[in-house]
Amino acid sequence: MTRETRNDLAAGVADEIRAFQTAVDAFDDAVADRLGVNRSDLRCLDVLDRHGAMTAGELARASGLTTGAVTRLLDRVERRGYARRVRDSMDRRRVLVELTPRARELAGELYGPIAQAGRRGLERYSAEELTLLRDFFRRARAFHEERTGLLRQQPGTRTGA
Repeated sequence: MTRETRNDLAAGVADEIRAFQTAVDAFDDAVADRLGVNRSDLRCLDVLDRHGAMTAGELARASGLTTGAVTRLLDRVERRGYARRVRDSMDRRRVLVELTPRARELAGELYGPIAQAGRRGLERYSAEELTLLRDFFRRARAFHEERTGLLRQQPGTRTGA
């Protein structure tokens, strides 16, 4: 393969990744609309789904939101029946936030078909190719997390505000 062909292929892959991110974003917007929440609410519900019950402070750190923003967010999603505050059974002074069965059911209805199709789509790849894909996405995620942290640390004002 010539260098030019490889560069063209790499550019095509980069374009597909960008289009994929846009499609995921649009789907998440539609899910947020369907649930009657905003994207920050949806992101925090996802954090709770992936990591399980946690304190509001832990949720704030995991989501990149302030503790005040998480308190207001929890009030909203609790009113909608998607999350609840519960006493920690090991330390009754601690309050944990967890998803409700209703939220898990709705997530299954909305995201389940995508997860199932994704698993079926991955069946066509060899173990070696799956290892390559997992490595690529781990590295891409780590890079984005690093860049997000750096961007949030930079002083300055919001653009376009």
